[in-house]
Amino acid sequence: MQTPLRSRQNPLIHKLANCIEEIWQKYLDLSPYLVPDDLGYVEGCLEGERLIIENHCYQTPQFRKLHLELAQLGKSLDILHCVMFPNPEYALPIFGSDLVGGRDSISAAIADLSPINVDRSLPKSYYTALSALSKPEFSQPRALPQWGDIFSEFCLFVRPVGTQEEEAFLTQVREFLTLHCQIASTTNPLTSRLEVAKILAGQRYYCTRQQQNDKTRRVLEKSFGSEWTERYMTTMLFDCAA
Repeated sequence: MQTPLRSRQNPLIHKLANCIEEIWQKYLDLSPYLVPDDLGYVEGCLEGERLIIENHCYQTPQFRKLHLELAQLGKSLDILHCVMFPNPEYALPIFGSDLVGGRDSISAAIADLSPINVDRSLPKSYYTALSALSKPEFSQPRALPQWGDIFSEFCLFVRPVGTQEEEAFLTQVREFLTLHCQIASTTNPLTSRLEVAKILAGQRYYCTRQQQNDKTRRVLEKSFGSEWTERYMTTMLFDCAA
């Protein structure tokens, strides 16, 4: 039996992957999400190194898709990517988190609850809860990309240095995710078609901006070609609700 990919990845990725799934199972009513047969587990080659992509997806009444992607390129690159796409009947922000690094260190760690309102503001319940969280200090904060207007003022984007900062990042993500699941599980669905349409528009904008991530696109195109990459980016990573 093949060893789970996360057990061969950077320890922080392993811990965060387990943390995300544990919180989902604790607070949400999970059911399977149908992933295309050829996209659940993918292998390719980049510059002579083996590229593995492993996708785990679920759905709940509040979320049309919970997506956890783990990827590994040889011994040089480990990746965790997670996005929770709300059902458009629920006025919820989009939780997202990414870790990128090698076996020994993480070069980029990001987590956010991204608003989907036209005015880029979080619901009051989220703003109040996030404002009350402690804010750990990191020695190497990172600048958001040019397309990063989708992120909230609470977005955490750093290069964690050492075990203490890695644990602080993990704790912050656990707090983000826990309050998100707690609020989502008590949120009532919208009944106004106009409000649902606004949520859909906000989610589409989020996906469109994320698809502009050139680094992700370049790695996938080199391994699988542009046509496959476009399909993966738009149907697996950042697919928009109909």
